[in-house]
Formats: sequence, C-alpha cells, structure tokens
Amino acid sequence: MSGEYYEDKVRTAGEVVLVPDSTVIYNGVLRRLVVGEKVEGVVAIPKELVMFFDSLSREGKSLGVVALEELRLVRSLAERYGVELRVVSLGRRVEDIDVAIREYAYENGYVLVTSSRTQKLAAEVLGVRVLYREPEKVQLKALEKYFTGDVMSVHLKEGAPPQVKRGRPGKWVLERVSDVPLTREELEALSEEILEAAKTLPDAVIEIERSGSTIIQLGDYRIIITRPPMSSGWEITAVKPLARPRLEDYYLPEKLLRRLEERAEGIVIAGAPGMGKTTFAQALAEYYARRNRIVKTVESPRDMRLPPEATQYSKVYATPEELHDILLLSRPDYTIFDEMRNDEDFKLYVDLRLAGIGMVGVVHASSPIDAIQRFIGRVDVGMLPSVVDTVIFIDSGEVRKVYGLDITVKLPTGLRESDLARPVVEVRDALTGELEYEIYTFGEQTTVIPVKKVYASGVRKNVEPLIKSLVPSAKVLYDGENVVVRIPREEAKNLSKLRRKIRRLRENLGVNIVVEVE
Repeated sequence: MSGEYYEDKVRTAGEVVLVPDSTVIYNGVLRRLVVGEKVEGVVAIPKELVMFFDSLSREGKSLGVVALEELRLVRSLAERYGVELRVVSLGRRVEDIDVAIREYAYENGYVLVTSSRTQKLAAEVLGVRVLYREPEKVQLKALEKYFTGDVMSVHLKEGAPPQVKRGRPGKWVLERVSDVPLTREELEALSEEILEAAKTLPDAVIEIERSGSTIIQLGDYRIIITRPPMSSGWEITAVKPLARPRLEDYYLPEKLLRRLEERAEGIVIAGAPGMGKTTFAQALAEYYARRNRIVKTVESPRDMRLPPEATQYSKVYATPEELHDILLLSRPDYTIFDEMRNDEDFKLYVDLRLAGIGMVGVVHASSPIDAIQRFIGRVDVGMLPSVVDTVIFIDSGEVRKVYGLDITVKLPTGLRESDLARPVVEVRDALTGELEYEIYTFGEQTTVIPVKKVYASGVRKNVEPLIKSLVPSAKVLYDGENVVVRIPREEAKNLSKLRRKIRRLRENLGVNIVVEVE
C-alpha cells in the first residue's frame, strides 16, 4: 500500500484506478467494497475529499467526523485485505467536490465509484466508467433496543444512565433503563450509526445540521443529537410516535366535526409541549386527505406520517418566499403548518390564509386564549377572525376546548358610554356558543377581556345587591353575556313595575339584564 501523492496523473499501463466520491464514504459503501469484494486495481483517494470532510468537521458538522472515521477505517482495512490505496490531487479549484471528482475521472480514464444515481447518469453521459453501488440498509439495533412496549422517547446523555419516557402524551413516567452511565465513546458510536443510516435509508433525511446539533427524521424516529461545545456533553434524544390515530379516534362532538368539514378554514391547534398537538394535526391532515382535499404540510423537521397524496415541505430547505410562492400557485385546500414559532412563520400563515387557502397552524400555548394572543400585533384586530376562525386546545392527547372567533360592532363588556361602541372580536366556546372573551382596540392598545370575570365582578358589586333589594327571593346568575334574574312565579304579579326598574338599572350600569319567571 502506498501513501504517496500522485500529482502528475500518470499510471501504470493497464492499471485500473477507482476514484470514490463523497457518497460512498458517507454511507460506508467503499469500506464494504474493500472488505467484501475483490478490488482489482488501485483505490485513489483525492486529498481534496479529505480536506472537504475536515472542513465539515471543523464547522462542527457531524457528517464530516463520520466521513473522516470512515476513511480511517478504509485505510486500515485496505492494508489488511491487500488493496492498494493512493492519495491523489485533483489539481483544480474545487467548488463542488463530487463534480470535481467526476471531472478528474473523466480526464484520466479512471473508474468513478458512487452511490448517487444522478452522479452515475452524468458520468455515463461523459463516457466515464462507473462502479455504482446502492447503499445497504443500516439496522439501528443499538437505538431500537430501547423502544419496547409503550416507550415514547429515549434520552441518552453522556455521563448519565439511559432513560426512557413510557406512556402517552400527558400521562407518562420517566424510567431508567440501566444504572450504568453512558460514555462519550458509546454516544459517538451510536451517532455515527444513526448518521450512516440517515445517508442510506430511503425514508431518512437530515433536516438540520449545525455546528453543535443535528436533527434527523429516520423513518418514524425523530432524532436530535447535540454535542460540545453547544451542549455540556454528547446527548441523543429519539422520539417515536406510539400510534397514528385517525380523527375518528378522538370521538369529537358532531358539531365540531361539522365545523371542521364545512366552516373552519383558519384553524389553530394549541397546547403545551408534548401534549399531542402534532399527532392531532396529523390526524386532521389525514382526515382531509380522505375527503379528497389537496393537503400539503410545512414542517421542521418533517415528522408527520401521512399518505402519499399529501406533500410535505421542509422549512429547512426552502425560504419563506419560496414556500409562499409554491403554496400560492399550487392552491392546496389545506396547508398544515407545524410548529409555528417566529414572525416569519406567522406571516406566512396569515398571507396564505388571506389568499383563501385553508390553514391549520400548530403553536405552543398554555391556554387557548394564549394561542389567539400570539396573533395580536401580527395582524389587525379587525382581520383576526378572517385569519383564525377556530382554536382547538389539546391537553394530554385530547381536545379540551374549542373556540370560534367572530367580529361584531358593539359596546364592549364593562364600558357604559354608548358612544364607545366599536368593532369587537368575540371569542366563544364553539360547542356551547357561550361568550368567553372579547378583543378590541382602545386607543392604541389592544385589550383582551375575560367576559365571565367582568360580569361576575359587575354582578357581585353592583347588580346583585340592587336586584335583591327589589326582590329578595330572586336568583341572580350570569351566563357570560347577560345577567339573568329568575323570579319565583308567586312573586311575579308586579312584574311590569319590576321590569321598569330593571330597565333603569340596565341603562345606568350598562349591563344587559334578562328577567325570567321560574
């Protein structure tokens, strides 16, 4: 075996030279070629390829580290199996490493070794001889051993024992798998196995690759890898959905199903982290797809498991402008926007909704009204019901609250002067119709009023004592919009006189009072 540099591009007559591109390094194909097949000829490793991987590793990209480790193994195995390995120079400025290697093979009559079908086709057009090998599927045995029974997620941290969350969203327990702390070497090895699988499996994609973190969607697994200096030590978190429920499995009220089918087009799914928001959004997307609606998703990472009819877009690989143009021109019936976080996400949601596209956004919120407030300041209050008409709050994997939004012109609750009437967004329970919040602009400030609390305060402090002074046996209730006075039938003989007094109370206090006879 030789470690010399061949700058003059001269080879022995009749000698076969194999030149690998980056794809067969990442996925371990070159290593398996050296071990499993009788290589006839010389394997030439471009030093620019080594520099490329070294640059990635210095940027903190885990793929660079994996590739350098692969090359180290290839050199070691080449010595063991008697394969001659040479380091060569491409002799050119490199902008795209794989294109440069293809050109090098073309100019020198070498054999290109690749796992990329596109690279293979381009090389064959140029007349380059190609040794094409598809990557083998990698089994994630080291990771899959943790996913037994009802395990939701696996948490592996350098220096700490492995732990798993067992149960379902909102109802889970954290369990130790072992009392033996994990070492950095174990986590680095597992990370390399995961990354190799991500480069070989057809349903895998590296969603985000940063200097200190990598996020991978590997089949059903969503895997987050962090490493120093970004984190205090190596850490791997893997999440796998236990089930793919259909919308029918949520046993939603018929009124809500009709709303989702006929009316709701600006939907927000809200809830705390880990409560099952994305799972519900996935079920809703699948529900719309079954009803012959065109469904697309915007995700980061793409971890929804949807039928082939639904197209899934990644925020990582497209700009907001590109996503906007694609969705606006393709005109889907519904777009599921998972994990809306920043101003750009909300702006894209608002723009597409106002363009007439049905939108379903997923946001983190501790209460349903908090989800609505995240739109305040990003959209005019008067436009709010046009952007968001339905809010679904998820807690512990179940639908706990549904709000509907409408706009009207009225005197806001708690104000008395009639000339203060203004456009008010009413937030009502979509199932009962009960008014719970009002949103309006007062001066330059947007106000969110919990109507029940206002009525309760007004009744207790002002209305109830006055009503009791007129009819001591009356029951005074408030339903969120009206004060209801219930009078026993035997005391209703002077009802007309009582109604006149109540009318004066209503005018003086600015509270709507309804009289009922029991």
